[in-house]
Amino acid sequence: MRPLACALAMVMLFGALSAAGASERTGKIISIDWDKNTLTLENGSRYVAKNRDVEVYAFTVGEKVTVIYHKRDGKRIVTSIRPAP
Repeated sequence: MRPLACALAMVMLFGALSAAGASERTGKIISIDWDKNTLTLENGSRYVAKNRDVEVYAFTVGEKVTVIYHKRDGKRIVTSIRPAP
């Protein structure tokens, strides 16, 4: 019975961690602010690339991208950007 309880606890823990993890959004870029290192997608969502490893400058307005992000202090913080099909 104990191994089953441990297994269930691990499943619940991983489920909670993934729910608190990153989110993903795909859309066209409508604006980029190079000074603030932000971009805005066509749905009006604004994303901040605080990590300089995220190459916002590699994309252009009108390009379709997938943004991986997490929310912190009410902001969408980018962890990854890639071209979308």
